This record gives sequence, C-alpha cells and structure tokens, in this order.
Amino acid sequence: KQWYQRRVAITAGGQRVVVVRCELLNVSGSFYRNKLKYFAFLRKRMNSNPSHGPFHFRAPSKILWRTIRGMIPHKTQRGMEALNRLKVFEGVPPPYDKTKRMVVPSALRVLRLKPGRKYASVGRISREVGWKYGDVVEKLETKRKEKSAAYFEAKKKLNALRAKAAATV
Repeated sequence: KQWYQRRVAITAGGQRVVVVRCELLNVSGSFYRNKLKYFAFLRKRMNSNPSHGPFHFRAPSKILWRTIRGMIPHKTQRGMEALNRLKVFEGVPPPYDKTKRMVVPSALRVLRLKPGRKYASVGRISREVGWKYGDVVEKLETKRKEKSAAYFEAKKKLNALRAKAAATV
C-alpha cells in the first residue's frame, strides 16, 4: 500500500511483476511540489507537432509504467522483454483479486522515508492533472473489499468447523 516507486523496478529481477493499486503509490516530497513538477513535465512538448510526443500520461498506472521504463534500457530487446513482463493496474482487477498478493518490504514508505518527511500519493497527483477515473476505481475497490471480507468470513467459519471436526475424530 505504501510503496516507493523505484524499489518496485529494482527488485524485479527477471520475474513477471504485476503492480496493483497504483493510485496508492507514494512519491517523496510534498503534494504541492510534486504537482508543480508534473505541471512542468506537462509543458514539455514538441514545438512543431505536439502529437509526436512526449506523451503525458495522467493515469497512476501509466505514470508508474513510464517511471519504470526510464530505469530500463527499453530500446534494447532485453529491455523490451523486461517491460513486457510488467503489468500495472489501478485497483485490483478481476484476474488478480483472487491471487495472493505480495509486498516488497524494501519499497515500504515507512522504511524508505524518514519520519516527518512529506509525501504525496500518485492517485491524488493524477486527479489534479486530469485523471478522470479516480471515483470509478474507488467505487470498484470498495465493492471488491466487501466481497473479499465476505469471502474471508466464510473461510474463517469453514476453517473453524474443519478444526472442530478434526478435534472430535
């Protein structure tokens, strides 16, 4: 939940990596400073024809993807393959909501930033610069969490019954 962007890219090492809930990623520095940095980035465009790039992604998942792309030699075959092994999503989409999730401990904000330092979430920055789907993702996430909680309660009851049956036998 409290991730630091760079560590996700560094610790991958040839594995397939799926990053979920990109809107909750944290960036060091105050929100205002990060917003100004992103607006400065938005001003950078091709003078003669802006549609030729650079392209400024607004979605948190694409911001993370582009950040990681900058850390990889993406123009080589090896870099392209590495980028193809990476998938990024806002929220937790259906195929991954039922799989076990892992946390990269070295990427946790608590371990990366000194206490008292300012940080900003990528989701909030994205909303400020034009990402329109924050509310939709939030709604879908609450729905997913409710379903997940109901499943977990049923699983706990089943495990309790299983333990009771094992004790009687």
